[in-house]
Amino acid sequence: MNIAGWQWLILLLILLLLFGATKLPKLARSLGESARIFKSEVKTMQDKDQDEGATDAEPSAVEGKVIDPTADVHESRERRDYS
Repeated sequence: MNIAGWQWLILLLILLLLFGATKLPKLARSLGESARIFKSEVKTMQDKDQDEGATDAEPSAVEGKVIDPTADVHESRERRDYS
């Protein structure tokens, strides 16, 4: 779905009618500031990831237990009859 030039013009005219001429520059300014803040936060996150990647050249090992799936896990519990 591509928007042609005349469709942009109609869209801008509708926005002008909805928000008014005084609010559109404020809206555009706040949208630009939000985009700059988002861009700087993404860059900061990428820099942190690169810094952490440089210090952790080798991933740390995970310690775990191997559990026998055929083992009786309830053998220590005694059977109780509640009759």
